Amino acid sequence: MEGYKMAVKLQAQQRNDLRKSVTKQLRAKGFIPAVVYGKEKENKSVAVNQLELLKIMREEGRNAIISLEIENDETTEVMVQDYQTHPLRDDVLHVDFYMIDLTEEIDVVVPIRLEGVAIGTRDGGTLQQPLFELQVRAKPNEIPDEITVDVTELAIGDSIAVSDLPKHDEYEILDDPETTIAVVLAPETEDDTDADEGDASVEPELVGAEEEAEEEEA
Repeated sequence: MEGYKMAVKLQAQQRNDLRKSVTKQLRAKGFIPAVVYGKEKENKSVAVNQLELLKIMREEGRNAIISLEIENDETTEVMVQDYQTHPLRDDVLHVDFYMIDLTEEIDVVVPIRLEGVAIGTRDGGTLQQPLFELQVRAKPNEIPDEITVDVTELAIGDSIAVSDLPKHDEYEILDDPETTIAVVLAPETEDDTDADEGDASVEPELVGAEEEAEEEEA
């Protein structure tokens, strides 16, 4: 990771009237109701422009540091802790902002991006990625946007686990070291297919033999 994350400014309105009818009006105007909270901090109800927030999350990532400028209040550094979306549309219904201290480490989720073409896929193998995110502990401005994993040297049967990732001074990975991130599986052969078909044909014969034996005993 190069450099440090910079905070992105976002305007927020005070939200004093929490009635559902008022919240509905806010959403109709393109605003998202939100709450701002933190350790030993008083919760604040605010509203932010949906398009502006989505632009920040799209361009800066889920772990963007946001300098939230609340009207008639102080500016505070926050990150998106959670958000709810409409089940049928992409509209964001509510956002939780968590107040952060740039000097304190926090736990976040960082996406994994596989890089390269695995050697094993050229021999007919299949690259699979069981893990798509990593739990990371870092100071807010040292959180990586993504963690890149090079799969170029993976042959058939090879895999990469969390323990294979290089260590970094900026962040700590919290996932189980034995967890598999990527693996190249061998292609299915004709022998495998024949074996499966053979197993399927044996079972009815065994069942029939057992039924005949029961009839003879009776």
